[in-house]
Parts: sequence; C-alpha cells; structure tokens
Amino acid sequence: MRRQTTRQRVAVASVLAVVVSVALSGCSDTLWRGFLPGYSDAEVTDHTGQITALWRGSWIAALAVGVLTWGLILWCVAVYRKRRDDDTLPVQLRYHVPLEIMYVILPILMVGVLYYYTNRSMTDITTVDGDADVNIQVIGKQWSWDVNYTDADVHDSGVQAQDLGTDPAVVADQVTIWLPVDQKVRFTIDSRDVIHSFWVPAFLFKMDAIPGRTNTFDVTPTREGTYQGKCAELCGEYHAAMLFNVKVVSEAEYEQHLADLRAAGQTGILGLEYSRLQDVSGSTTQGDQG
Repeated sequence: MRRQTTRQRVAVASVLAVVVSVALSGCSDTLWRGFLPGYSDAEVTDHTGQITALWRGSWIAALAVGVLTWGLILWCVAVYRKRRDDDTLPVQLRYHVPLEIMYVILPILMVGVLYYYTNRSMTDITTVDGDADVNIQVIGKQWSWDVNYTDADVHDSGVQAQDLGTDPAVVADQVTIWLPVDQKVRFTIDSRDVIHSFWVPAFLFKMDAIPGRTNTFDVTPTREGTYQGKCAELCGEYHAAMLFNVKVVSEAEYEQHLADLRAAGQTGILGLEYSRLQDVSGSTTQGDQG
C-alpha cells in the first residue's frame, strides 16, 4: 500500500513538472522581456532592446535585494525566536553604529548604480544628432493628432475617436503615422492647447507635447507592422479617445503613402497657429486663429 502511494506521488509530481515546464517555456520570452511589449523575432526599434535590458536588470537587482532581505528576516525569526524554556529578554541596544552606517551607504550605492545605468540609456535614447532620413512633426490637440511629413510637404489630420466602448474597430480608423523601416526618423513634438504625451507602447518610449515648447527625438523602426499609440497625459474630458496608429512599412510603401496624401490635396504644413474646434459628434473646423 505504501509502495502504491509513493508511485502515485511520483506520478503526480512528474505530471506537475511537465505542466510547469510547458508553461514556463511558453511564457519564457514574455518573462525575459519583463512583460514589456515586444517580439522574440526582432526588436521594434533600435532602442527597445536597450530599454528592455534596463528594465530587466532593474527587476533582477530588486529581486536579489528582496531575496536577501526576506532571507535575513526569516533567519532572524527562526534563530532568535523565543523558546518555551527561555524567560530572559534579549540584549537591548539603543544603537548599532556599523549597522546604521550600512543602512545609509547600501541604499545610496543601490540608487547610484540604478541612476548610472538609467542616465546612460536615457542619454543615448534622447540625444538628437546628425541628419535624419525622415522628418515628421506630430502636433497634439484636444483630442487627436496632426501629422506633418515635412520633407514631402504633406500632412494628415486626425479627429477624436468615437464610440470606443461599442466599436473596437474604430481604433484602426484613427490617424496613422507611416514610417519607413530601417530609416532614422526624427520626430518633432508640439502641442496647440494643453500638455499631451505622444506614446507608442510598442516603442517603449513617450515624449511630452508641451505648449510653447518643441521636443524632438530620433528613432529607427526596425520591424514592419502596425502599432497603436495614445496620449499618456491626462489632457481633458476625451483624453481616452486621443488615439493614433503607427505603421512601419517598406520604403516603397512609404513613398506611395506620401503620393496618396499629395493626390488627396493634403499638401502643405499644418502650423501651430491653427486650432481645432470639435464637438462630441466629431465635427471639426480648421483654420480658426488660436
């Protein structure tokens, strides 16, 4: 009877081991990326790999500190617990200088290391130098986005998304920013009214759009596909409807899109001197002096 019970336990343990192995193999890439958006076959931009590595390293360091701290706590609980036959009080200390020095120095060192690697990555990502292959201006407005392809002197204009809760397909109909794959793109980010934030989750990057201030960043998309974007700064009543898409395509498709905009009469650059008045129904007026 005992032998049968042992065999059953071994069988159950084997099945559980197989299930856990399959589960871990299926989500290993997700775990390795720290649950950040991305793909195992290729990075979305030239910066996503660096950002993922920084995120993963931060979590590994935090987990190591946590395991050490939890281990010391449990060790103290187990070793210095009160025994039944022990009625004496432990030694009472008002201070412990070496321990208190460690409490101060270690956190400073930990924060310093984290700051060093974060600053190194952010400096590399946000530095704008040299010439870009493509220049695009994105203008935030309540509650959508305008896109100027400044090199080609054409533009595209977005309107507030409607019926988000009842029609998921409306996301695909929002203004789309087309980018050529493997080409350096310089984004210029502006705002016409309040602070917005240009955010493409798959790019692992966002940049604020601030009235009266122009922000820029360079990025090279390296994986073709369509990625959703949104405003990441609470900017008013319809902030959640301030959506857009980013479409990374071949150079030929990109040039064709610029030609389509030109053929549709969407030539010229939409300036910051214009404002957009929009009611809930989605009607707009362009050209009012703001």
